[in-house]
Amino acid sequence: MDILLFCIFLAATFGAGATGALFPTGEWYKGLNKPSWTPPNWVFPVMWTSIYLLIAFAGARVAVLDGSAYAMAFWAMQIAFNALWTPVFFGLRNLKGSVPIMVCLWIAVLGATITHMQLDFWAGLAFVPYLAWVSVAAALNLEMVRLNPDQKSLQLQNL
Repeated sequence: MDILLFCIFLAATFGAGATGALFPTGEWYKGLNKPSWTPPNWVFPVMWTSIYLLIAFAGARVAVLDGSAYAMAFWAMQIAFNALWTPVFFGLRNLKGSVPIMVCLWIAVLGATITHMQLDFWAGLAFVPYLAWVSVAAALNLEMVRLNPDQKSLQLQNL
């Protein structure tokens, strides 16, 4: 594996992850009704750091392979939706508006998992924890919409 290529993919993942620092959870999030199975707050940075390392590894392994166009397209798609979800959910506080983004993210991660697996077993395997985690995140997102039906986004509160 090319270490420079790995560093480029790692920069992309941590660039997407930086949205978490730009839009922290804060008191608003603490005040939301959450399902009993919500992971403790310390789990999120641990999981995301691990996932970002794994998908950077996967991207660097597959990018140099012949026939990797679809895998790279799904890789780019998942990191774009990953970066978009946080500003919508935490920045705009738009629980309902974050659901379609989460659906697109889940589809992109599934597509990346399949296409990476077709090209390189280890790269595909590296996406499996991400697919599991984004499945939990999607269920959590949907449940938070259900448990907070009157929650308005920032843009609607200001009208």
